[in-house]
Amino acid sequence: MNVTQATRLVAEREIRVKLRDRTFLFGTLFFLLIAAAGTILPPLLSGGPDTVAVTQEAAGPLRDAGLDVRVVADDRAAEQAVRDGDVDAAVVSGPKVLAMDESPTDVVQALSTSPPVQLLDPDAVDPVVAFLVPFVFAFVFFITSQTFGLQIAQSVTEEKQTRIVEILVAAVPVRALLAGKVVAGGILAFAQIALIAVVAVLGMQIGDSAGLLSLLAPAIGWFVPFFLLGFVLLAAMWAAAGALANRQEDIAAVSTPVQFAVMLPFFAVIFLNDNAVAMRVLSYLPFSSPTAMPLRLFSGDAATWEPIVSLVILLVAAGAFVIAGARVYEGSLLRTNGRTSLRAAWRERETIG
Repeated sequence: MNVTQATRLVAEREIRVKLRDRTFLFGTLFFLLIAAAGTILPPLLSGGPDTVAVTQEAAGPLRDAGLDVRVVADDRAAEQAVRDGDVDAAVVSGPKVLAMDESPTDVVQALSTSPPVQLLDPDAVDPVVAFLVPFVFAFVFFITSQTFGLQIAQSVTEEKQTRIVEILVAAVPVRALLAGKVVAGGILAFAQIALIAVVAVLGMQIGDSAGLLSLLAPAIGWFVPFFLLGFVLLAAMWAAAGALANRQEDIAAVSTPVQFAVMLPFFAVIFLNDNAVAMRVLSYLPFSSPTAMPLRLFSGDAATWEPIVSLVILLVAAGAFVIAGARVYEGSLLRTNGRTSLRAAWRERETIG
């Protein structure tokens, strides 16, 4: 069995185990429900446009204002529609607005004469959207890399603690064990994100948020390769951290550097997203570029060549961390006599397979 076949075998085993894990399945379902609720409910709860009864002659301006216009035969029919509760308001001769117990603001504004308005920045992003988008990008990368990375570390430590790793390394090369775990974690993480994205897109279409979707599309397209490379980088660190631990209780202590590598970029992007200089720097740093660069693309602050350069830097960094993580992983995987130090794992790695 060569390394490629062994890697595929390990990855398939990890995926099968995870797909039978109820915690993973319920967690995925929970995120899908959040994505559906977050995109469908807000437009529904905000209510639709006012319905207004009007004769054909006066329907034009009200339709232009986005109101739901119901054309009726005459003023009497319009008034009756209001009394029957078929419409929110009616416009009759005068013009005069009829309503039951509350003034229909949208109808009154549609009939009012307003001065012309010139938008100096028509493409400006809504402030609420400008706040939510960086949070969503950062949160998705943070929670996914944290969740699946920790699961990789726990899987490695569990195999050491139960001594099953001694059987595994007799059958497959050590590097294949590491590669298989990283590949499996990446596939599961990407599949979960893809499912959430599909639900969110469908929710936006149901909730009539197609305009926001068109704004997000380029950033989401770049987020995919940045996410995959960033996840590989962090997964290698998590696997190495798991190999350094000898018991599940030791994972928290040995994974502190990895935790900081995940959390600090998350908070940096959240709190510095309106600082152009800071975001430019963050978009080139390997640990923060998976969220900072797609955000800059969304806001239009990045030149065409910038995501390519940032992606190349992240690719080189991911390769370097995978090599370093493999060395630590190999040097500590079979050391079961207590927690292994990083220096010992780096200098005294086992040459297995």
